Amino acid sequence: MSARKRQRDAFFPVDYAGPPGGWRARVHEVIFGIDTPAGRAFDIVLVAAILLSILVVVLDSVPTIGGAHRKVMYALEWFFTLLFTAEYAARLLTVRRPLRYALSFYGIIDLLSVLPTYISLLVPGSEALLDIRILRLLRVFRIFKLTLYIEEYTRLGEALAASRRKIMVFLSVVLMAVLILGTVMYVVEGPEHGYTSIPMAMYWAIVTMTTVGYGDITPHTPLGKGIASFMMLLGWGILAVPTGIVTAEMTARRGDRRLGPTRPARTCDACNSSGHDAGANFCKDCGAELPAALARR
Repeated sequence: MSARKRQRDAFFPVDYAGPPGGWRARVHEVIFGIDTPAGRAFDIVLVAAILLSILVVVLDSVPTIGGAHRKVMYALEWFFTLLFTAEYAARLLTVRRPLRYALSFYGIIDLLSVLPTYISLLVPGSEALLDIRILRLLRVFRIFKLTLYIEEYTRLGEALAASRRKIMVFLSVVLMAVLILGTVMYVVEGPEHGYTSIPMAMYWAIVTMTTVGYGDITPHTPLGKGIASFMMLLGWGILAVPTGIVTAEMTARRGDRRLGPTRPARTCDACNSSGHDAGANFCKDCGAELPAALARR
């Protein structure tokens, strides 16, 4: 099986499989194809329609534009809705298992992209739900062939999962710092300077430590300004910690892959020392040669 075929099978599971032959198979190849001229052209037209439909929703939210061109915006919205409805129906018609596709991730996105317009006819004031159509932009990944980088996404997910305990410990330390410093600022500044409660002071501490700095609450006393300065400097270091944790985990996993599959623990026959590196040929304690059958050549 070719690499392109494996990538396609990974991205288009059995829920997306088409019929074995006939016109449905040909239409399926156009709609779901990622390596044919017709499939690429279909995806380009589809994404262009998605972007234009979102532009219509955005412009319609501007009073001076939506009010002056209400009929045009209404007609365009229904044009795109009917277009996406036809596309959704074509997908259901050309897949081998329509129900499984309808319940899949992209099937639900397709349905959500057309439902808001129909719901707006029945429920007044629900027009804002039209913005959910932006979720369909996830299909742009098929055009740019980001299926080639599925492995990179997997590695990032593995690194985040492996780092979750370290990140939770880090967040707990940050929360303790926010609680302590927020309480101190509540005592130092007091309600007369906007620190009306400890939760309000904690809000200020979070805004300050993340270097956002809304400015709605500011310290006025010299001691309060000194504490705020310390928190700002502390925030610079805090922002870099999660990035360093995940980066270190990704680097470690990349090194493990370069070393190859995990080998069983090896023990030196001469001194019974264990815990040798995967690529070691000699004992790290006595220098004797490790068992040849387990040494990395």
